[in-house]
Amino acid sequence: MSQTDRTRGRSDGDRDDSSPRRGWFRRHPVWTTLILLVVVVLVIPLAIVGVTYSRTEIPRPGSVATNQISEIYTNDGSTMIGRIVPPEGNRTLVEVDAIPVHVRNAVIAAEDRSFYTNEGYDPTGIGRAVIGQVTGESSAGGGSTITQQYVKNTMVGDAPTYERKAKEIIIAAKMTNEWSKDQILGAYLNTIYFGRGAYGIAAASTAYFNKPVENLTVEEGALLAGVIQSPSALDPLSNAAASEGRWNYVMDGMRDMGAIDAQQRGMAVFPQVVEDPQAVDQNVGDPTNGAIRRQVLAELAMADIDEQMLNTRGLKITTTIDPTTQNAVVEAARGNMQGERPENRAAVVSINPRTGGVIGYYGGEDAEGWDYANAPLQTGSTFKIFGVAAALEQGIGLGTQISSAPVTTGNVTVTNVDGQSCGSCSVALALKMSLNTSFIRLQRMLENGANDVRDMAHRAGVAKEIPGLPWETLSESGEDPYDGLILGQYPIRVRDMATGLATFAAEGVHRPTHFIEKVETADGEVLLDNSSPEGEEVVDADVANNLTSAMEPIAAYSNGKALAGGRPSAAKSGTTQLGDTGYNKDAWFVGYTPSIATAVWVGTDDNEPLLNAWGGTMYGSAVPADIWKSAMDGALSGTDWESFPTPGYIGGQAGASQWESSGTGTGTGNTGGTGSAQQAVPQPSVAPAPAEPAPAPGAPGPLTLNVPGLPEIVIPGAGAPAPAPAPAPAPEPAPVPGGGGNGGGTGGGNGGGAGGGADDPGDGGA
Repeated sequence: MSQTDRTRGRSDGDRDDSSPRRGWFRRHPVWTTLILLVVVVLVIPLAIVGVTYSRTEIPRPGSVATNQISEIYTNDGSTMIGRIVPPEGNRTLVEVDAIPVHVRNAVIAAEDRSFYTNEGYDPTGIGRAVIGQVTGESSAGGGSTITQQYVKNTMVGDAPTYERKAKEIIIAAKMTNEWSKDQILGAYLNTIYFGRGAYGIAAASTAYFNKPVENLTVEEGALLAGVIQSPSALDPLSNAAASEGRWNYVMDGMRDMGAIDAQQRGMAVFPQVVEDPQAVDQNVGDPTNGAIRRQVLAELAMADIDEQMLNTRGLKITTTIDPTTQNAVVEAARGNMQGERPENRAAVVSINPRTGGVIGYYGGEDAEGWDYANAPLQTGSTFKIFGVAAALEQGIGLGTQISSAPVTTGNVTVTNVDGQSCGSCSVALALKMSLNTSFIRLQRMLENGANDVRDMAHRAGVAKEIPGLPWETLSESGEDPYDGLILGQYPIRVRDMATGLATFAAEGVHRPTHFIEKVETADGEVLLDNSSPEGEEVVDADVANNLTSAMEPIAAYSNGKALAGGRPSAAKSGTTQLGDTGYNKDAWFVGYTPSIATAVWVGTDDNEPLLNAWGGTMYGSAVPADIWKSAMDGALSGTDWESFPTPGYIGGQAGASQWESSGTGTGTGNTGGTGSAQQAVPQPSVAPAPAEPAPAPGAPGPLTLNVPGLPEIVIPGAGAPAPAPAPAPAPEPAPVPGGGGNGGGTGGGNGGGAGGGADDPGDGGA
């Protein structure tokens, strides 16, 4: 049979193993696999390297992209509220020979000490960076040489991908082969960002020292070299300690490199810089947008979107601010503060509980001035809501009976205003009447006392750290809080209070408070997307809903501050006193519906008495409540009417309605009237602000905090180690006196209510 016949006689599934090559591959599968791996791992990548190397044109400094304006919008994407404008003339090209040698050496000491000997990339540094990514240890070090940084900033960007890093290394190697080292260094120094809107060493010399680059000293050159690593964080005016630490690193490096001698290093003094001359951002529209813009810039920095990206990428920043709510908030503050004393200030923050987005923000009228919504302030009785939530979480229901008799804490006996008492009444009624003594007892019923209240507030969203405060919030010098915590002794921000309210409004689901919804570059790249934030259940829904039920009656009883149309809301008022002057210094009204949580503060910026237009003491149920109602009504106008969820049972009770009339008690009116009651009839009393209880010997004195850029903060009873309560929050007058006695007191109105006034009489008039 011929070979052809034999071939034709094989079945289709037979293989021709007579070919030497095919037979070899079949007989050596391991070698076959290795060869394929070599092709995949080496040959193909090398081909890509070759193409990248040959086709890439490296830009000269003069052709690097110019600056672009970034714009800030409300959540409709069309209403502009701010712009980030790079300053004109912020890049001046200079020849490398015009840059002093000691300045060049400082940059090399700071960024790439092997610059003159490496091939454009540093294998050791790359290895450290890879190890750091694998192990998650940022301290493993970076892998970018000066050449790589130039390539990254001008060509490949900074996306955290291996492909981008590979291109960076390839192009850096090509640049090293085609350019001299001085050309590379000159290009780098003409394009790198130094902060203060300055690109390039010449612009930086002017921005920091107001002098030409050729006149920079060794010390000044080292400072500029140091800020390259993180311009915003290392500006001496904003972070002197970090800047000087980085400067020392550069100076030591110059000594180690031989660029300066030990004597020069020993005599070197950290240089002084000039004030930042730039104006890199602008408001658009209402001047109150300035506070929003500053919050947006801070949030961008936290997301690693730095000044360089803001000034060169043409960003479109869409915020969470809702135009309707923002207009309502601003108009509410302005309208209700009109005619008030000129030293009075207001702050309002509204948050969407379903997203955590800030939808309305008013920090004051000065675009570049203090942001009162972001300042730490004592909260008074509004903080009691966190105590109720902590108690509910431990099974203490709203119907639990608590004595309102005087209570001793440390060396101080705490009483209610004018001897007010409900006898023994429910938690819900104590909240409505804002009885300080009852809340001290409620806090002591908790497993860990005040620590449980603090934990509840932190979980709900009150920040643990506030810039300028020397220790964790809601604590005593970093230690356990005093009993006065539940009475609002410790300062938090208006935005923190709004965040906590939003968590309760969302049935215990916390979503981080944020101002930015989305950030896009001019070419459509999305850098940040918060459009679908995830929430975390930090409080059981039954706890949140029971608290809401206890707060529901309060707005209607606070001088008639119920929302338009009888829309359900949960609210609380509060005030704090100015030392032992008998005057108030902070007045609050806070509350929420299922869709909006709003906190309002009114106070002064110089620790002066907070007085109303007629010279009388101001309370939370007055102007702050007016602002709250106006803002909420304006924001909610035309929206669906929503009810709160039905609360579940806690401690044998579900909700507060059946317990509002619980309790019996007596009280003494301001001029001697007495009375008692069993029936729930709202009968608010009228009482002047009482003097703060004087601390007994050994009790703590006041603590004064001086926070840069903010008003002085005085925390009574927080300055010494001996525990002591905060002074009782100031009373709030109600418009209608009760009938407990002809002398003017209320005889236990509202189910045993109060004879002679309450801490917050606006809360149901108790």
